[in-house]
Amino acid sequence: MKSTNKFLFPFILVTSLFFLWAFLHNINPILIPHLKKACQLTDTQSAFIDTAVYLGYFCIAIPAGWFMHRFGYKKGIIFGLLLYGIGSLLFIPAAAAREYNYFLAALFIIAAGATFLETVANPYITKLGDEKTAAQRLNLAQSFNGVGAFIAPIIGGQVILSGIEKTKEELAAMDASGLKAYLDSEAATVRIPYLVIAAIVFVLVILFFVTKLPEIHESDEKSSGSFSLKIFRHNRFSWAVLTQFFYVGAQVCVGSFFIRFAKYVDDIPEKRAAFLWGSIAMVGFMIGRFSGTFLMKYIRPARLLGFYALINLLLLILAVSLKGQVAVYALMGVPFFMSIMFPTIFAMGIAGLGEETKIASSFIVMSIVGGAFFPLIMGRVSDATGGNIQLAYIVPVACFAVIAIFAMKFRSVFTAETQAAH
Repeated sequence: MKSTNKFLFPFILVTSLFFLWAFLHNINPILIPHLKKACQLTDTQSAFIDTAVYLGYFCIAIPAGWFMHRFGYKKGIIFGLLLYGIGSLLFIPAAAAREYNYFLAALFIIAAGATFLETVANPYITKLGDEKTAAQRLNLAQSFNGVGAFIAPIIGGQVILSGIEKTKEELAAMDASGLKAYLDSEAATVRIPYLVIAAIVFVLVILFFVTKLPEIHESDEKSSGSFSLKIFRHNRFSWAVLTQFFYVGAQVCVGSFFIRFAKYVDDIPEKRAAFLWGSIAMVGFMIGRFSGTFLMKYIRPARLLGFYALINLLLLILAVSLKGQVAVYALMGVPFFMSIMFPTIFAMGIAGLGEETKIASSFIVMSIVGGAFFPLIMGRVSDATGGNIQLAYIVPVACFAVIAIFAMKFRSVFTAETQAAH
C-alpha cells in the first residue's frame, strides 16, 4: 500500500501530460480555418500549421530521447513543459502582429515540447508501480489522450472561432481600416486561450519541480544496437515505415480540413462544424480504440486493419462524390475506423525483430512526418481547383489504399508460423 501511495501523485501528474499533446494535435482542425481567415491564407498555406507540428516531432524525437537518457525523466518532463509553455505564450505576439510565420514558429516550439513529453511520459508511466500492472497503467493514462482528442475541437471551436464568416465579396467591399479591424479581431481570439494554456503548463512545471519523483535508472538494460539503416533489410518493417507515413498523413488530412469541407458541401457554420467534429468524429475515434481492441481477440489484427482501411476508402469516396449531410457524416465516420491503425501498423512493423526492436521503433515514430507532407498536397489540390476542398479529399483516399495493400500483403502477421521478421 505504501508503494502504491508513493507513486499515486507522480502518476496523476504524468498522466496530465497525455492531455497536453492530444490537445496540440486536435486543435489544428480549429487553427487551420481560423488562421486561414485571420491571415488571409490559401489552403496550401494554411496546411503549414500541420507541417510545423509534425516537422517539430520529426526533428526533435531523437534529441528528446537522448536528453531523457542523459538527464533523466524528471528533467525531460520539465524541459518539455517549458518549451510547451513558451510556445503557447508566443501566440500572443503572433496574434498582435497577425504574422503567420510567428504562429508557425510558436507551433513548432509547442510541438518540440510535446515531443519531449510524449517521449518521456509513455515509458515513465510503465515504471511508476508494479511491473505486472504496467500495461494497465499505460492504458489508463492513454485514455486522457482520447479525452483531449474530443475536448480540443469542442472548446477550441467555442473560444477561438468567432462564427463570423465573410464571403470574398464582403471582404472586397470593406475599406482598408474596416478590413484590418476585422482581421485583427479574428487573430486576437487566440490570445486568451493560449495564455490560459501557458498558465496551466507553468503551474505543472512548478508542481513537477517541487514533487519528489522517483528517478528510474535503466543501467541494467543493454544497448540493442546502433542506429543503422540495415534494419530496412526486413521487408515487413520497411513497408510498415512507409505505411505509417501514409497513415499519419491520412489522419491529419481528414481532420484538418473538416471545417472547410463541412462549409463547402453543406454550408455548416464553423462553430457548428467544430462541435460536430469533436462530439461525433473524435468520440468515435476514442470508442473505436476500445472496440477495436476487443475485436482483435477474435479477428487477426492485420485483417481488421485491412477491413477498416477498405471501409474508409468507401466512406471517403462517398464524401468526395456526394453533397449535403450524407457527405459530412460519411467523413465523420472515418475516425472510428482510423482508431486502430497507428498501433496496429506499429506492432506489425516491429513483430519478431528481437534486439532490433528499439531501432525499428525509432524509424516508425519518425515516419509521422507524413503529417507534415500530405496536408500540403491536399491544400495544393484545393487551390488548383478553385478552392474545391471536397475534391482534395482524394489525397487521404490514396493513403488508405496503401494501408489496405500493406494489410493484405502481411495478413498472416501474428500467427505462430510468421512471428519471425520477414
